[in-house]
Formats: sequence, C-alpha cells, structure tokens
Amino acid sequence: MDVLDIILNHLKHDFLMVFVATFLLFSFFFVFIKSKKKNNSEFTYSALPNLFTPAELSFYFVIKQAVSDSFDVFGKVRIADVISPDKEMNRKKWQSAFNHISSKHFDYVICDPNTLKVVAVIELDDKSHNLRKSVSRDLLINDVCRSANIKLIRFDAKSTYQIAFVREAINDVLNAHQ
Repeated sequence: MDVLDIILNHLKHDFLMVFVATFLLFSFFFVFIKSKKKNNSEFTYSALPNLFTPAELSFYFVIKQAVSDSFDVFGKVRIADVISPDKEMNRKKWQSAFNHISSKHFDYVICDPNTLKVVAVIELDDKSHNLRKSVSRDLLINDVCRSANIKLIRFDAKSTYQIAFVREAINDVLNAHQ
C-alpha cells in the first residue's frame, strides 16, 4: 500500500508539473504572438469637418445644377474604384499599375443615375496644379483616363462659375464621344 501511494503521488505530481509547464508555455506563446501584432489603439484619429474644401463644395453644387437630374455626381472617388489595370498584364506589372492609382482620387465622377455607370470624370485644377508633383499627377490621370476610355473634363478653379458654361463644357465632352 505504501508503494502504491508513492507511485500515485508521483503521478499526480508529474501530471501537475506537465500541466503547469504546458499552461505557461501556451500563455507565453499567446502573449508573444499578441505583442507582435500591430496595436492600432496606439493611433488616434480626428474626423475632418467636411468632405470638401469650400472651393470644392462650391464647384460641386455648380456641377449638380449643370447636370440637373440627368446625372449623379460623386466627389473624391478613388481612381482604383473606377478604373483597374488590364488583367492581361503579368502580376508584377499589374500591381505596379495598381499602385500608381490606388492612392489617388478623382475630384468628381459623373454617373448615369439609373446604372451608376461612369460617364465622365471632372478635375478641378487650382494653382497647386502648376507644381511639379501636381503636373505629374495630372499627366497620370490624363493617361489613365485615355487608356480606360473615360472622358476627362478639366476646369480651372475660380471664385465664381457660370452654370451655363459648366453645363456646355460637360455636354460638349459627353456629346463628342457618343
């Protein structure tokens, strides 16, 4: 009986040691993996007061009046949500082409109100478009739209706009490509 008690106590002790060691190992592993993940709570964010600057908002309402109910107008649409690199490209070239457009947006996108098919995009060019970086961006947008066969309309930023002029410019581009 004494021998049996000794063996049982040994087994209980060994089992308890294995259990504790396993628990500690898994706990350490969990904490280690958790610490390797990026902790997004270290960043803080603030909501911007408006989607558009005052100049962009003013021009948005001009476009809305110019197209009336004929089209829907959306602002600050990511280019990659409207245009995609051709699937025929190899993966590396496709990814490079996608990276060129993924962080850029169109100022305004004009869509068919029934299908939301993009019929044209509008860029509002202010003084910053004369800077080297903006000129490069503008050339990229020109090339991307031409390649994707999407009509691009550019307007210079002004303090006031004539709705009739904007309507005519939009209609000229849309009618010229039908």
